Amino acid sequence: MPVVPMQKILQDAFAKRYGVGAFNIVDSVTMQAVLEAAAKMRSPVIIQVSVKTVKVMGAKVLRAMFAEMAARFDIPATLHLDHCPDRAVIEDCVAAGWDSVLFDASLLSYEENLKQTREVVELAHRHGVAVEGELEAIHGVEDGVGSESEGAAVALEDAVRFIRETKLDSFAPAIGTAHGVYKGEPKINFERVSEIVAAEPVPIVLHGGTGLSDVVFRDLIARGAAKVNISTQLKITFCDGLRGYLETHASEHDPLKLLNAVRGDVTEMAAGYMKIFGSEGRA
Repeated sequence: MPVVPMQKILQDAFAKRYGVGAFNIVDSVTMQAVLEAAAKMRSPVIIQVSVKTVKVMGAKVLRAMFAEMAARFDIPATLHLDHCPDRAVIEDCVAAGWDSVLFDASLLSYEENLKQTREVVELAHRHGVAVEGELEAIHGVEDGVGSESEGAAVALEDAVRFIRETKLDSFAPAIGTAHGVYKGEPKINFERVSEIVAAEPVPIVLHGGTGLSDVVFRDLIARGAAKVNISTQLKITFCDGLRGYLETHASEHDPLKLLNAVRGDVTEMAAGYMKIFGSEGRA
């Protein structure tokens, strides 16, 4: 299936109240693994990439690799740039033909965030690119981007104004989730998702998915969380898979067998999340 716009994927998920996994790939192996999982589960999928990975591999290379790989699978797939405070990187991805970007100006003042996000949306929408926006910093640093403290919750009316005036395609509120590995039981503000959606029906993005329970996922998805980010668990699965294979095959020196084994681990992990999110069979 041709690559599809992020708007199309999220609008369907939001309307039917299922979640679409956005998996932070790190190379061609993990990209293929996530796409294979989506094909296996007949699920739409979001291939998500960090700014750090873009700077290592290049926006054009990643786009070309994604377009080639996604064309092999008969499922809706889209390419998204994760947490990006750097407008130059966003401009590179838009020019390279990416499908969606997250402009993360959460460390700026409210008015400056609104102003710059509106400018990014205007640029992106001229090229058919979707924009995810964020007002409050999500707790935790991921791939060198983020904050060690969660931003103070913005009043509902200000969040709604931000969504409406910027014309965002999706919105990522701070609700108590965090990037990385949880050190304790997270205190989730479920009602905030419901309040935002009731006031302005926009697809909500759930950051910090690694470590949340199935019950929490399903509750938030039912309230309007249409995009669910999984980054840390992919990295854990990838690294543990590499270590495990090397330990049990110490006498082998076949990189393709090693990478195939790790790809299988990541595929299984991603497929499990798709089942939890309710996206299985939605392709």
